[in-house]
Amino acid sequence: MIDAVQREAIYLWYYLDILFRQIAGYWMLGTLIGSAVSIFGKDKLVGLMERMQRSRLGLFGVVPAALLGIASPLCMYGTVPIVASLIKKGMREDWAASFMICSILLNPQLIIYSGALGPTVVALRIVSGFLCGVLAGALICVFYSESSFFKLAAFEKISNRDTDPAIAVRLIKNIGRNMRATGPFFLAGILLAALFQRYMPTSAIDALFGQGGLGILIATTVGVPLYACGGGNIPLIGSWMLQGMTIGGALAFMSSGQSMKITNLGAVKIILGAKHFAFYAAYCMAYSFLAGWLTDIFARAG
Repeated sequence: MIDAVQREAIYLWYYLDILFRQIAGYWMLGTLIGSAVSIFGKDKLVGLMERMQRSRLGLFGVVPAALLGIASPLCMYGTVPIVASLIKKGMREDWAASFMICSILLNPQLIIYSGALGPTVVALRIVSGFLCGVLAGALICVFYSESSFFKLAAFEKISNRDTDPAIAVRLIKNIGRNMRATGPFFLAGILLAALFQRYMPTSAIDALFGQGGLGILIATTVGVPLYACGGGNIPLIGSWMLQGMTIGGALAFMSSGQSMKITNLGAVKIILGAKHFAFYAAYCMAYSFLAGWLTDIFARAG
């Protein structure tokens, strides 16, 4: 005879097994591609940003800067020194802002992770992240054309850990660091998703995240404390979407969480200063809400 505890353990293992099979492939592929881009493409991306400085794109330079930010595999602590270096070399701050915002919100690894949520979510996340970066650059151009938005006096260069002379060794070490950094969040996300699917009624998720603008506001707000780096929330978001979270709520949660996650805020505050960091936080939260709200409006209209 199976007692109640054993039965619940079997049910929980069932959900864990399904979630792991559904998502593990995206995590492993994203880790490999993210590390490969970091090792083989980082210098080329920086070179492209430096060559942009010789162009006369003006405000329109925020568009390629945003695209390069999306292509960048670097975490925030890798992006900040690059942004600081480019600004010191004369890059326009609106271009640097677009690059930084898009680099925070997206990278090749995270895009692949998001594939577990379906192609529609991936496309929306890419478009939303791109527009967020372009709009941020445009706002910097309009309101800070005569002054500086970035504060580089307190910035100290962060060391590069990919320094082994053998490129294959650099790649293996990068993959290892990537897996150690993201693996615990990935597994924790699967466990939380399994617990929610087993014990959280669908009606509760629908009440939280499925009620129009209020649901988007809740998703935007809880995205900040609950978001985990390395795509660790992908299993959780997938579970919530099955239980009633709207696609706009998912987008708002991912946008606010990624832009305001605790591991990023220290680096952002260093390069912006307290006042401009407050502007950054307000912008990211407002944009996340509006992006999610408009997504749901268009989804219902379609």
